[in-house]
Amino acid sequence: MRSDTNIDMRGRTSFVLIGCESSDQYRSRKKYFVRRDIDSRKCGCPFKLRGKLVVGGQGWMVKLMCGGHNHEMVKSLVGHPYASQLTKDEKMIIVDITKSMVKSRNILLMLKEHNANSYTTIKQIYNVKSVYHSSIKGNDTEMQQLMKLFERDQYIHRHRLKDKDVVHDIFWCHPDAMKLCNACNLVFLIDSTYKINKYRLPLLDFVSVTSMGITFCAGFSYLEGKCLNNAVWTLEQF
Repeated sequence: MRSDTNIDMRGRTSFVLIGCESSDQYRSRKKYFVRRDIDSRKCGCPFKLRGKLVVGGQGWMVKLMCGGHNHEMVKSLVGHPYASQLTKDEKMIIVDITKSMVKSRNILLMLKEHNANSYTTIKQIYNVKSVYHSSIKGNDTEMQQLMKLFERDQYIHRHRLKDKDVVHDIFWCHPDAMKLCNACNLVFLIDSTYKINKYRLPLLDFVSVTSMGITFCAGFSYLEGKCLNNAVWTLEQF
């Protein structure tokens, strides 16, 4: 909780104050943020130990300031921040497997198979993948990174701007999907989700079917809103 190791100043001795991880109260980093989704680990636990350096530096004297907890002890360390943290080698393995488009749940199963005593959860996998993707993106915005990937993989993409610097709508299609559309263009199913993605934007998707009865995604489009103008523009690009 607190420590002082500055013993060069006259009249001061080194000490360390150890508390429970559930001590104190949750403090939001954002001033007006109210946490409602999950409970905090902090519950004001009064447990405290104080260690003081013995004169001469030959050892430590530990004093129990409060030996009681106001919460039940955990029965499992699964999900604990310290016990579930990944090693450096495990992080490198996650990054290498992520490049092969392996799903996060399969990565977690592989880590559990190699280390049966691992307390890692899927959240740690997501955190490592997020850091890796951020390192690839660098200082570019998500839209700039998306445009780079479109150009790299030769996607067919169209977009229109709003206020000269904000993307209004965006449409993209895979090159192989375009070939399938030209060969199998009798029936197209068009549907739009209602802001269930993290960008809070409607996602309009085009689906078709081959002569073998196999469906395939013909194209996608993020729209600013479910307006006639947005839908007409997307149909024209398609």
